[in-house]
Amino acid sequence: MKNLPVILMILFIVCGFSLHILALMKVFPLIISIPLFFIGIFMLLFYLNDRKRFRGF
Repeated sequence: MKNLPVILMILFIVCGFSLHILALMKVFPLIISIPLFFIGIFMLLFYLNDRKRFRGF
């Protein structure tokens, strides 16, 4: 259960990537797929970077 957020974020990135590929083939709107893909990557990197931060004593 500890890795569930990471797995969900990777799944979101895969979905965003597939929508972006469809958008490049002009099946799905590009204006929607670009922010979804970017937000997915940003959330994963932010989560992985924020976990090991020293919070003080």
